[in-house]
Amino acid sequence: MQRSQLEEEAEASRQVKWYRLLGKDQSGKRWALLLTFIISLTIFLHFREVQMEFLELGAQSPRYVIAQVDFNFPDEEATHILRQESVRDIGTIYKVEEKQVHQFRQDLELSLIEHQEWRKELPTCTFEELYQTMGKIEEQMLQTRFSDERTLKKLEGLNIPGEQFYLLQVPSSELSPYSLPSSFWTNLEKRIAEDKKFHVGTVSYLIHSFSAQLWNMQEDFGLEREVRSSVQERVPQKYTHVEAGSQLVQKGENVTPRHISMVQAMKKAATRLRNLWTPQTLLGSALMAVILTVVSLYFLRMFQRELLLSLRKITLLVTIILISFLLAKGAEHLLLYHGYNLIEVARFPLLVPFAALMVCVLVGAEIALFTSFFLIVVFGSSLSIEHDFSLAINFFAALATILFAKKLHRRKEVFAVCGKVWLSLIPLLCAVNLIENTFWNINIIVDLMSSFLYMTVTAVIVVGLLPILESLFHVMTDMTLMEYMDPNNELLRRLSLEAPGTYQHCLVVGNLAEEAARAIGANGLFCRVSTLYHDIGKLFNPHYFTENQLGGFNIHQLLTPLESTHVIIAHVPEGEALARKYHLPQSFIDVIREHHGTTMVYYFYCKQVEQMGGDATKVNEKLFRYPGPKPRSKESAIIMLADTLEAASRSMEEVNEETISGMIDKLVAEKAADGQLDECQLTFEELGAVKKAMAKALLVTRHLRIKYPERA
Repeated sequence: MQRSQLEEEAEASRQVKWYRLLGKDQSGKRWALLLTFIISLTIFLHFREVQMEFLELGAQSPRYVIAQVDFNFPDEEATHILRQESVRDIGTIYKVEEKQVHQFRQDLELSLIEHQEWRKELPTCTFEELYQTMGKIEEQMLQTRFSDERTLKKLEGLNIPGEQFYLLQVPSSELSPYSLPSSFWTNLEKRIAEDKKFHVGTVSYLIHSFSAQLWNMQEDFGLEREVRSSVQERVPQKYTHVEAGSQLVQKGENVTPRHISMVQAMKKAATRLRNLWTPQTLLGSALMAVILTVVSLYFLRMFQRELLLSLRKITLLVTIILISFLLAKGAEHLLLYHGYNLIEVARFPLLVPFAALMVCVLVGAEIALFTSFFLIVVFGSSLSIEHDFSLAINFFAALATILFAKKLHRRKEVFAVCGKVWLSLIPLLCAVNLIENTFWNINIIVDLMSSFLYMTVTAVIVVGLLPILESLFHVMTDMTLMEYMDPNNELLRRLSLEAPGTYQHCLVVGNLAEEAARAIGANGLFCRVSTLYHDIGKLFNPHYFTENQLGGFNIHQLLTPLESTHVIIAHVPEGEALARKYHLPQSFIDVIREHHGTTMVYYFYCKQVEQMGGDATKVNEKLFRYPGPKPRSKESAIIMLADTLEAASRSMEEVNEETISGMIDKLVAEKAADGQLDECQLTFEELGAVKKAMAKALLVTRHLRIKYPERA
């Protein structure tokens, strides 16, 4: 009964934390993040490419291609035949020889000048009027074209500007000379007479002279091409219907433009049949996204609850996944781009290692493994990459990436990690090609080169994005920590020159904290690097601290205990201000604020009590305590203990395993009794491991040397 009650209380506690996660603690941001992720996942699952067989123009088809759906495709061959047939109705188009027209006009002008009989027939007409009328007739004749009846009928509606067409049956053997049809002259006379500046009598007189002439005919090749092109453009595109199950291409058949057109039309038809914008398909994609999200959240709740409790970390994880979605869609579009279809060349696109590497560096290896598996499920169900081994190769590459990235300390090592992953893929790619019986042809070389290109691009993108995400989400990666450990850093250089004792103290504390952190699986590198900066506040008054006092003079002899306490405590807020001025990471600032917690400056407290005659009730204890807060992480608590133990060890007269262990047990017990370790999540088991690791490290640090005899 008692056990059942304990289980109920534990479950109630878990429910409270879960409801706090999604209910009260930053609930608005969490729900917005969840909704954004579900919508993005829905879009990614819903809008996917349709993969079809890749056919290379002029090459032999490696397999049979069967129509998957009913479709109509633009049949260029049939359309070409129809267009060729349509221009058969276009006969020869003639025009009057331009040279002859000009010559006849000149001869007529001379004749009218030499023979003045026209003045009797046209008493009101002037020579200038005759001259203008002849020019108009000449212009109209040069714009007129002649052809057969079928051609004239075809030309109706083409609206060819500036041309008039008339029926004229001209055998090819009798092109010159030829009498133009009377209908042409009648219409020509009527059109010119409509212009009021030309007299009817004058027009009739000159038309009679022109019509009596026999004219040479020329074929107008330019106009024929224009007319034929216009007629062909009016022929609509011919679409041929293909039923599902029909054979489009035979195996070994040479691929023609017709085959490629059919495959592309089949892809469009298959895309339309998916009905992307119907409520039913949208609901299905959304439901799939919700299911995947809920299952993932339940898994993280069971095994990675700390991740869900951190809005910053879960936002970072979602951001990396969304970036992976964008990169995957971009790669899919590029690989399946019309006319290239690179998926047949780069058969195994490595899309998961990017997310695996980013999550491993920024969040953790376990979350990276989960993320890799999640993306493989999503990519496998939404991307048009149907090769049997693609998912297996991606999972293997992601696993190798996580293993190699665990010891990543410098940004340039990202390329080394991706290179190692590529080398580890070589045996797997060889195995796949052996299974497919393609090992002895070009496929193995192409697979190796394409995978190398994928990993190179992955390395470039990761190196470019890492600093951005680190800055946006305030993440301390090992690479960033290694940069802050550089002794040429301005703050560390100042600390070594202005407060050398404090600098040496930081180095020793860093070594102790690193060993202790590694003993319990905490971030040892963070402990080591952040400890270098935890006492930078002492730069303001370095000589008030014993490790920097030289010559035996103690400045605190001139101060009251309360004044000394204020100076000592001030190094925490002053260190925080200096850290913000130099833009140190927030995690470093947290260590600066928490490494003393709310502990008491006990030495000066005792001095103050002594001045009050030993009456502790006359002393306000709060004035002798650090402002805090208490350590809120395992690393911060370890740094507090290492800082205290290192300072205490300097006053030890006898250094051995027994005395150091006793000192550590005493000081850790005092910290625990004072409540300094209440918020740091250190368990008793971890605390024991920390004490053992620190005892061992202190023994190594404070080892004794033999006393050398003096020289005679």
